[in-house]
Amino acid sequence: MEKVDFRKSLQGYRGRHHVFEVLELPVTQYIMVDGHGDPNTSPEFAAAIQALFPVAYKLKFASKKELGKDYVVMPLEGLWWAEDMSTFTTARDKSQWSFTLMIMQPSWITREMFEAVVAKLGEKDPPALLPKVRFETLDEGLVVQTLHIGSFDDESAILREMHESYIPMSGLKMSGKHHEIYFSDFRKVAPEKLKTILRQPVSKV
Repeated sequence: MEKVDFRKSLQGYRGRHHVFEVLELPVTQYIMVDGHGDPNTSPEFAAAIQALFPVAYKLKFASKKELGKDYVVMPLEGLWWAEDMSTFTTARDKSQWSFTLMIMQPSWITREMFEAVVAKLGEKDPPALLPKVRFETLDEGLVVQTLHIGSFDDESAILREMHESYIPMSGLKMSGKHHEIYFSDFRKVAPEKLKTILRQPVSKV
């Protein structure tokens, strides 16, 4: 059975370090959990991760067993926003941030499979936020993105360039939530070696 790795085949999961690219992305489905607060200290952030990955791996195993389709579980992703978006590029006041953590799912994973997996996980020692995990599609469409290598706190300069220079100079405007894709396990990898896709949905002016 061939194991599909969507990180190698999907354009949205590739990037070059601090090189901006404009992409048109397809509608994609995810499992998601919402939360709020500083990701370094928010209990919700850690609990969301603890809820998402068991669901993701159970879906992978169900896909392999029931459909004969195997794939690599995709990396953690996050949508981020705040009432004042300058908290991402200047003050970096993370306590003001809200987030949706999520993991991409192949097109053949169905809501019925998701609901069956969640029900099974809920039978014994379920993750605290399991009831808040949901199955939804995301339609970002046109986006600007780049690959950032380094700590999360070093993102502000490249985000300022993206938001305040590249996007308006390209005849575009921001139209959705800041999106990050975490290729590295930030619990284990040194900050200076972290690899993260930084993405901003846009629309034409």
